[in-house]
Amino acid sequence: MKFKDLALNKPILKAVLEKGYNTPTLVQAQTIPLILKRKNIIASAQTGTGKTAAFALPILQLLFDRQDASKKGKKIRALIVSPTRELAIQIEESFKTYSRYTNLRTAVVHGGASIDPQKEVLKKGVDILVATPGRLLDLHKQDCIHLDFIETLVLDEADLMLDMGFIDDIKKIERLCPSNKQVLLFSATMPYKVVELAKTILKDAIKVEVAPTSSTVKSVVQRLYYVPKPKKIELCLHLLRNTIKGNIIIFRRTKYGVDKLEKTLLDNNYKVDSIHGDKTQSLRQESLQKFKNKEVNILIATDVAARGIDIKNVDAVINFDLPNVSETYVHRIGRTGRAGSSGSAHSFCSADEKDYVISIEKLINKHIDVEDEHPYPLDPKAKPEVHKSPGSKYKKGRKSIASKKKKKRWY
Repeated sequence: MKFKDLALNKPILKAVLEKGYNTPTLVQAQTIPLILKRKNIIASAQTGTGKTAAFALPILQLLFDRQDASKKGKKIRALIVSPTRELAIQIEESFKTYSRYTNLRTAVVHGGASIDPQKEVLKKGVDILVATPGRLLDLHKQDCIHLDFIETLVLDEADLMLDMGFIDDIKKIERLCPSNKQVLLFSATMPYKVVELAKTILKDAIKVEVAPTSSTVKSVVQRLYYVPKPKKIELCLHLLRNTIKGNIIIFRRTKYGVDKLEKTLLDNNYKVDSIHGDKTQSLRQESLQKFKNKEVNILIATDVAARGIDIKNVDAVINFDLPNVSETYVHRIGRTGRAGSSGSAHSFCSADEKDYVISIEKLINKHIDVEDEHPYPLDPKAKPEVHKSPGSKYKKGRKSIASKKKKKRWY
């Protein structure tokens, strides 16, 4: 199948072909015809499968006939809700690329940026709005956004939105839209809470499943290193010096961990930058741009900051901290080995992360090769560290020395 077989009109096709795309991906081939028929969809598709175009192209096609409304007369007819700012910005860029030869206007609103310029853009009138949940509801409360004309509502990366605690916001946004709208829910994984959400907001939805979540990228070589927690930084430096080359993303669980590792690598003269939730939006965008432009070749990130971001040509991924959610491992290593190129994933496992390995291997249905030849092996008998709080120095129920001293009483 070619894009020209998908009943898209010429201006949209022209923009797609200029981008160098001739053949739709599996998720695009399956969902575009259904969306054009105004069906509700629940799609399970991982990052990197082309799902943004899978909903962007048919939405542009459906709105094409009303593209020439005067700017002030434009109503928001398509709303795409995204969990993170980076992803929202990326989705808006895709819409602008594909709508280049139309008069359809797209805007993006998200937190971490000044609200006034966003209000100005909305005042001029837009057809398609991409938004993060918090900023969308803020602007609605201030009477700057009206959702009465929404024809298509897209919930992108639904599993991440629920992980980030947006469930009530999503339900509220859905209720603010007309009841006869089309709803498209995209999620990389389908945990129970996503399925439950879909039941409450999607009527007669068609399920589209592209590559089940357990399928890890075939072209990624996976390696596991058992290492004591305090030696992870030394092992990371050892691998960067001797084994892992090219463009590398290193995942850490916490913002503090990201900052600590970044400082160490900078002290060792590596070209490195980082993204995490505490950085301002402009700094996060700057760091991403530096990595894409090859000004730095190592990017350290937390999962939330890096989810859904389209970064091409990643040679290796390092799981400095193993994720406690198995599906997250699949997302992380899916960053490398894209579009037919090969890549490698290197995971560090300390004594208290061994259970994570078991659940990851169960999900991907594959044994990850263990690399024993490194200078910082973990003692197989090593027990997980137990952090005990020192507690009170006084025995329970005993009086302190001070209280035992004879004091003059008032009675």
